[in-house]
Amino acid sequence: MHMLRRRPLLAIAASLLALSCAPAMADAWPSRPIEWVVPYPAGGGTDVVARTLAEAMGKKLGQPMVVNNRPGAATKIGAEYVARAKADGYVLLSADTATLAANPHLYGKMGYAADKDFTHVGLTVRFPMILVVNPSVPAKNLAEFIAWAKQQKGASYATPGAGSPHHLATELFGEQAGVALSHVAYRGAAPAVQDVVAGQVPFMFVDTASGQQFIAGGKLRAIGVASARRVSGFESVPTLEEQGLKGFEAYAWQGLVVPAGTPPEVVARLNASLVEAMGSPAVKARLQALGLEPITSSSQQMAQYAAAEREKWGRVIKSAGIKVD
Repeated sequence: MHMLRRRPLLAIAASLLALSCAPAMADAWPSRPIEWVVPYPAGGGTDVVARTLAEAMGKKLGQPMVVNNRPGAATKIGAEYVARAKADGYVLLSADTATLAANPHLYGKMGYAADKDFTHVGLTVRFPMILVVNPSVPAKNLAEFIAWAKQQKGASYATPGAGSPHHLATELFGEQAGVALSHVAYRGAAPAVQDVVAGQVPFMFVDTASGQQFIAGGKLRAIGVASARRVSGFESVPTLEEQGLKGFEAYAWQGLVVPAGTPPEVVARLNASLVEAMGSPAVKARLQALGLEPITSSSQQMAQYAAAEREKWGRVIKSAGIKVD
């Protein structure tokens, strides 16, 4: 009987000890370098954003944040790696429109669940989209462009690839504007933009980072911005909504996630350091120079935004019958 009494007491004591240790473990984090996985090659826009923020956040957290590029398969390789990592706050992922919104609808087989395998830390940047044409296209505003596109009966447009945010934005545009379009997919933004500049393809939706120099140099004509408001650096370009395409918004966006099950205290500290880094004048200037729109959010706000984007683009993908495998 004596031993039977002791066992419940020992179990209670163990539970109390575990509870008392949990805050201490969270307080001790981070005690070693943090791995920041970028699912794209080094040198690209996502990589530059990650390295800029990792440097600022590492100083705040007192540990270096080491960028690990794991590109390929529309971010699936990097996402699968992080989804399977230990949920201790030492492995992070730059997750974007593809990772969290488009891939679940584009691929029949996935090595991760976008809605279950990650805890959201916070949003980082958006790449505003601009409808641009080669200067040979006789259109200077949305009404003229739609009239021209209808005359073409399937005007060709370029994108960085099937299922890319640029592709989805154009499919949504065609649906809302009531025009038939013909997709020309490239392997990346650079060759797509170059062929529109060269007149091989007449138009595309380009992100501000990829298109700003060509628009500024007159090699591409901006028809309208796919944002709710005009974009910094392109203030003279009206939004598509201003020109009559009501409610039209399309972005390529990014945020930071960790494996599901990461302690809430660690997620809160990551979010606080991310928001502080995003508020730095130096970081803001660096991101804006790349044509990006810095954005901040709570963990919950990012989760809600990702879910809404997943639903929105899932409908577009289904309606357009887009599949990439």
